[in-house]
Amino acid sequence: MTEPAGLDIRYTYVTDAPYLKGWLHHSEVQKWFPVSEEREIEDAVQCWIGFSRYSSSLTATLNGTPCGIGTLFLMPYRKVAHHCLFKIVVDPKYQRQGIGSSILKNLKHLAKNYFHLDLIHIEVFEGNPLVRLLQKFDFHEFARQEHFVKDKGQYSARILYESFL
Repeated sequence: MTEPAGLDIRYTYVTDAPYLKGWLHHSEVQKWFPVSEEREIEDAVQCWIGFSRYSSSLTATLNGTPCGIGTLFLMPYRKVAHHCLFKIVVDPKYQRQGIGSSILKNLKHLAKNYFHLDLIHIEVFEGNPLVRLLQKFDFHEFARQEHFVKDKGQYSARILYESFL
């Protein structure tokens, strides 16, 4: 898939927070994240955007407007600093247009070449359409926890994927 014209990937700015907050409020995005209440979303946004101070968060912009964010949640302890969790989100109106692929490609490059990480991993909930993209970028399932999420009376598994860099 080719990237849309006008797509750029840059480091995340603190001013990108309202976009991330808006996406996490969207029902089609929220079902894939553990947050649901306003305070939870606000805390998640502050955590994500907080990593911008380490240049470990990337924002995709389309014609100058943020349309996706990917963040490496760097580990603070030397013994585990060789890997990290990451999260990624794309504005629902721009999904399946190559933006997530571009963010993920750039995150992997940043993780390997700037932070010298050995692997990155992500947790997704069962049924998440992101799984196809993860598999395309050489991520492999390494753990599954059944009944991890309970949303509206329905349980879903948490699935962890990793990619060695």
